[in-house]
Amino acid sequence: MKGLAHRLVRCMRAALCVAAVLSLGACCQAQPPAADSPLRTGAELLLETINHPAGSTADMVQDLRNPHGGVAVVGNHTSLVGTTHLVDTLLSKGVNVVKIFCPEHGFRGTAAAGAHIDNSTDPTTGLPIISLYGNNKKPTPEQMTDVSIVIFDLQDVGCRFYTYLSTLHYVMEACAERGIHCIVLDRPNPNGHYIDGPVLDTATCRSFVGLHPVPVVYGMTIGEYARMINGERWTANGTECDLTVIPLRGYCRDSAYALPVPPSPNLRNPHAIALYPSLCLFEGTTCGVGRGTEYPFEWVTLGTDTLDLRTEPAPPAFTLRYLTAMHHRAPKGRFFLKNNFFDRLAGTPGLRRQLEAGMSEADIRASWQPALDRFKTIRKKYLIY
Repeated sequence: MKGLAHRLVRCMRAALCVAAVLSLGACCQAQPPAADSPLRTGAELLLETINHPAGSTADMVQDLRNPHGGVAVVGNHTSLVGTTHLVDTLLSKGVNVVKIFCPEHGFRGTAAAGAHIDNSTDPTTGLPIISLYGNNKKPTPEQMTDVSIVIFDLQDVGCRFYTYLSTLHYVMEACAERGIHCIVLDRPNPNGHYIDGPVLDTATCRSFVGLHPVPVVYGMTIGEYARMINGERWTANGTECDLTVIPLRGYCRDSAYALPVPPSPNLRNPHAIALYPSLCLFEGTTCGVGRGTEYPFEWVTLGTDTLDLRTEPAPPAFTLRYLTAMHHRAPKGRFFLKNNFFDRLAGTPGLRRQLEAGMSEADIRASWQPALDRFKTIRKKYLIY
């Protein structure tokens, strides 16, 4: 009974805290931010809350500083408060950070896609860094024994196959299983102004590059996405996570946003980030997308044949025209890899079959529409802005 009472008190405090921190943000749909309104990230607003706790947020700050309950940070090189790393910021404010979890590309964001990431120690703080990529995608019970709060702060790019979403899923799942409070610090989505692409079929194509029934481009911030994971009970056994999202202030999803640092080694500029939803599907083909060059995700190669997009304006939305162009140039039967990775990226074997059948982009898009309409109904429930 004592444990149940403790959980009930935590739930009540969490509910009050959610209401308080949501009031920190600005809701774009209700009232667009003023033209001169500076964008503030969830990390910046968390610092503001720590510096000036009031009302129910004071309980959250007290929990963060509790010497008997450790804080784990899920972060990488994008986890900045201004120009200072979130971990350094939290430690300077007396937050009891005990460990760091890092996603694909590592804590410093320098590892190549798919590269093995070893556990290590942060030379600046001496904190252990635990990789959540490879064989250890989900924090284990042993790794969470000294943790009472997890702070998640990763810059997403708004594409289903960007693996930070899967890291979010497994972190929330681990928190739900152990009754640990998860705080997600929201950041802008540079591809947040539209929704497009096939919706993932979880029965046939669920993998670390796509766990949920969402389209390639889903039009949500990572904080909104966390709310959707929770609300739709997408974690194992449908267990709800004790979740708090600290929202953005001054954010509107229709406004262009240039990320202050590259979110991963091969997305180096806004042009590549805008092209990424359309070009990442090539990773499931015999084409290259410029990895190992100065212009990754800005051109496509097939042998000596090149599709150079460096000077071409980025498309305003997801497009199949690059994919169909290179498919037509490839020798018959030698375009798609034999490991079905294209299907996992697309979220369905249907797109590959449609391209092989020579369907037009208009007809292919029409086939996506019913599932897109269903997703938009689900998505609407979890929007903050």
